[in-house]
Amino acid sequence: MTDHAHDLAALREATDRLLSATEKLDDAALAEPSRLPGWSRGHVVAHLSRNADALVNVLQGRPMYADSETRDSDIERDAPRPQAEQLADLAASADRFVAAAAAPADWSRTVTLRNGVTDPASRIPFRRRGEVELHHVDLGVGYELEDLPDDFIAREIDFLAERFGRHPAVVSTGVADDRGRTWTTGGGAEGGPVGVRGTAPELLGWLSGRRDGSALTVEGGTLPALPPL
Repeated sequence: MTDHAHDLAALREATDRLLSATEKLDDAALAEPSRLPGWSRGHVVAHLSRNADALVNVLQGRPMYADSETRDSDIERDAPRPQAEQLADLAASADRFVAAAAAPADWSRTVTLRNGVTDPASRIPFRRRGEVELHHVDLGVGYELEDLPDDFIAREIDFLAERFGRHPAVVSTGVADDRGRTWTTGGGAEGGPVGVRGTAPELLGWLSGRRDGSALTVEGGTLPALPPL
């Protein structure tokens, strides 16, 4: 079950790590490329700030973004800002999200995100944690998938395995890490089943599109090509 209070506490810790890393960057470092194609580190930080505000909208019953064009233009607008402005916005927007997520509410209610995706409100803090943790890795500043807390890695694999479950482009796939934890995903495409094994960080890297899966062991076929998130 989702533990809303635990997820908020874990999110605060992840946000503190992100803020500390961003504080060490100067204007030139923010302008350098991130690990996300076409995005500078400034784009990543700007996205995280605007995502926090977008998730406040979700929790308060408003559309997550006005539209995709506005989402993208806001990130482009904010990406080249000086480090001090970026850091202040990142901290303030994170505080706004925590305040909204800590307010008394019916956490069993269903909320709507982008593209009509729905989820229980109680899972929104974990979704935000996923944004913070994975985009911290995307900054390319020494925080790697292997540095992510193990509880987060396991739950994010849960989340991504569920997301790709029955996907029409993914064959039935069994996933197992080197600690004996197992997941199933795919199944909407003909073929399989395929077995994929490796360390939890490598599995997360493959499922999230951040690694090519070359460090994984595949049985019963080739490594499934996953659609973009």
